[in-house]
Amino acid sequence: MTAQKPTARGGNPTETAGCTDGAAPGHPDHAALAQNEIVILAETFRLLGDPSRLKILLSCMSGPISVGDIAGRLDLSVSLVSHHLRLLRGARLVRGERQAKQIFYAIADQHVRQVLEDMATHIAEEHGDE
Repeated sequence: MTAQKPTARGGNPTETAGCTDGAAPGHPDHAALAQNEIVILAETFRLLGDPSRLKILLSCMSGPISVGDIAGRLDLSVSLVSHHLRLLRGARLVRGERQAKQIFYAIADQHVRQVLEDMATHIAEEHGDE
């Protein structure tokens, strides 16, 4: 990444808006994301904010699944599922593999899988501060 870290009040360039550069060795400093990377990240979360798209992603967690099977499982039209999958594929959240006349979709990689699993675990936890 070639983006420079913003400085906080003209101070140390490793500090950003009250946060110190505490990235663990071997892990990127996420506070130093370039503006275009922040926009892409925000757009990715916006895509995940649609309940139908999120259900489609969760349907792909167990392995490759066809558009028709996703539509049947979620009681959505094939055309709507195809539209959502096109957006999810464009954001690199799912990948498609053609088998004969059908395309089977799966989670794109372990990063996407981990985000979904971690957030599902997070919301399922009991929160004592509520």
